[in-house]
Amino acid sequence: MKMKNPPVNSLSLDFLTEFSITLEKLEMDRGCRGLILTSASPKIFSAGLDIMEMCGKSAEHYGEFWRAVQEMWLKLYGSNMVTIAAINGSSPAGGCLMALCCDYRIMADNPKYAIGLNETQLGIVAPFWFKDTMSNVVGNRVTEQALQLGQMFPAPEALKFGLVDQLVPEEKVQSTAASVMAQWLTVPDHARQITKSMMRKQTTDKLVNNREADIKNFVSFITRDSIQKSLQVYMERLRQRKQ
Repeated sequence: MKMKNPPVNSLSLDFLTEFSITLEKLEMDRGCRGLILTSASPKIFSAGLDIMEMCGKSAEHYGEFWRAVQEMWLKLYGSNMVTIAAINGSSPAGGCLMALCCDYRIMADNPKYAIGLNETQLGIVAPFWFKDTMSNVVGNRVTEQALQLGQMFPAPEALKFGLVDQLVPEEKVQSTAASVMAQWLTVPDHARQITKSMMRKQTTDKLVNNREADIKNFVSFITRDSIQKSLQVYMERLRQRKQ
């Protein structure tokens, strides 16, 4: 699956909805056992959640948007398929979350490309299920420091900390993902799926049992004047960079 929402694969409400529907269709297709997730845009995997969806909108809109983010995570993190992230560019925030949801991560070996949950840099907070997803991959200490500082890890550092599993030359990201997929598919599906569910169930159940409270928390946080101002300042900085 190649994400295509130019220029930076921002996770907008429409994109997230389409992503979840597509994932559900693949999940129901008995002939589809694995998914390689990558980007159709060079140099960027996904820039993460669309700031426009969190700025100057109604509380109802924020609630709908956050439910769509939850849905994407639940479907990808809980997928029965083998999921491999072929990270062919930078992957901040929500883009990093998508990669962390996958079973295996292959990243282009380019120090200009970075990955991380950098929410605090925008003045917002990664929710508990973002934190849990990262902590399950790299451990509590690395996650605690990275989340507080909003760290972005250049590709070599991401490998060192275990945020990604493999670095390969950019032109070999797809072919490596295909060969890793072939290896994973040699394991009987039912045994692998039960094992994956066993490892991830506690994390997914935590969100499933707290979905409404999590949406409520997000809406009350994002509607604060201080947070809206902080997001507007960030968007203005982005605009100036583009000029």
